[in-house]
Amino acid sequence: MRILIVEDDFTARYVLQKILSEFGECDIAVNGEEAIKAVEIARSEGKPYDVIFLDIMMPIMDGVDALKGIRKQERDLGISPEKEVKIIMLTALDTPKDVIESYYKGGCDLYLVKPIEKKKLLSALKELKLI
Repeated sequence: MRILIVEDDFTARYVLQKILSEFGECDIAVNGEEAIKAVEIARSEGKPYDVIFLDIMMPIMDGVDALKGIRKQERDLGISPEKEVKIIMLTALDTPKDVIESYYKGGCDLYLVKPIEKKKLLSALKELKLI
């Protein structure tokens, strides 16, 4: 499985990478702009990501805008919804605005509230049929 972790906080990135590395290759991005670029490069190399863990609150470009950018890339390439990369949004804020913006309007697949525990993470991967 190919995984992209998009998180500006070092500790959160480290924990996610430590848990997820047993399931596949993990790449890292620290903001939304890097995430969009990483997705584009991975696709152009013929090795697209299977899942992206995308923090909502980040500098330069936040996760909601990155989510919209990634989904726009997929639409522009004619990728059908069932073939889209799975995107799990991560946030410390469990606010209705964030949930609506990313989950219902943005097209993410799941939404996890920090702190992320291994059990919740594995449950999310199982729910998306990635493990």
